[in-house]
Amino acid sequence: MSKLPKTMKGVWLTGHGETNKLDFRSDIPVPKPTANDVLIRVGATAVNNTDINTRTAWYSKGKATINDASWAGIAIDFPRIQGIDVCGNIVAVGKNVSKNRIGERVLVEPCLREVKGKALSKPFFLGSECDGGFAEFVVVASRHAFQVKSSLSDIELASFPCSYSTAENMLTKSKVISGELVLVTGASGGVGSAAVQLIKARGANVFAVTTVSKTQDLINLGATKIIYRDQDVVETLGSNSVDVVIDLVGGKKWPAFLEVLRPGGRYVVSGAIAGALVGLDLRTLYLKDLSFFGCTVLESNVFADLIDHIENRSIKPVVAHTFPLEDIVKAQELFLQKKHIGKIVLTINTY
Repeated sequence: MSKLPKTMKGVWLTGHGETNKLDFRSDIPVPKPTANDVLIRVGATAVNNTDINTRTAWYSKGKATINDASWAGIAIDFPRIQGIDVCGNIVAVGKNVSKNRIGERVLVEPCLREVKGKALSKPFFLGSECDGGFAEFVVVASRHAFQVKSSLSDIELASFPCSYSTAENMLTKSKVISGELVLVTGASGGVGSAAVQLIKARGANVFAVTTVSKTQDLINLGATKIIYRDQDVVETLGSNSVDVVIDLVGGKKWPAFLEVLRPGGRYVVSGAIAGALVGLDLRTLYLKDLSFFGCTVLESNVFADLIDHIENRSIKPVVAHTFPLEDIVKAQELFLQKKHIGKIVLTINTY
């Protein structure tokens, strides 16, 4: 192994705001692993809603203050290297980690329960409360670096960690089983398209909400039925027609998602791109005996299950576009247009 450099290329987030807060530089110090850590040379990373949400302080429930603008509801220390998706190779290890891990190709679990050798009472998220993958190197606890044995490229593998683990977590917490009918909102996005595949892998049926232009793409991924965004979900499916709603959208149409749930149905949410504040008639909740699940922190088995899916080829990557890391602003601008399906990936060290 060649000697590691002292500095690296990467993107600093210098504060909350617009894309002018993203500073691509080549003089960022290479992080050093502590005793339980591994140092990863990042091959590729990806763009996610969380990158924009963190930058703009969308997570803050106040007036977009710095005090609660991270996933964990705490202040972010700047400058911060974002990037929750990481695919790369281990190039160095801490003293408590076997040197046999050097050379492994890994995906990083985005929900971190250990950082810098300390167990966390409340999980951090890669690229939010600690530095992530928008750089040539990243340090994480060895327990969060999962070896992956796959013929897929780094670009393809980098599309999996955040979106697919989020989707798998939603299905795990709501206990989706074979034969059930599952409605997925925002089905063409990273998490939505992942959910379509993972639901199919469980033997359940997928009703996907999307636009006309993305119909065939979602059918190819496994959707059983397509509902267009301008259609009335209740008129299209009927009341009490689905077992589970996987919601990534929220917004004004939210009450309809509860109307289509059968008595005893499960509503699962991990996003609100159409609006975070919704109206709830409590009678719908208790008279239909519905269960609600909010999903952020990953269940303990989720990421290992995701690696199994990848290695068994029961799911596939969906990469819409790639950009070099230095074009991160262009990548985020394209991402926000929401005309793509799947993921936009940033390349860093690809060989």
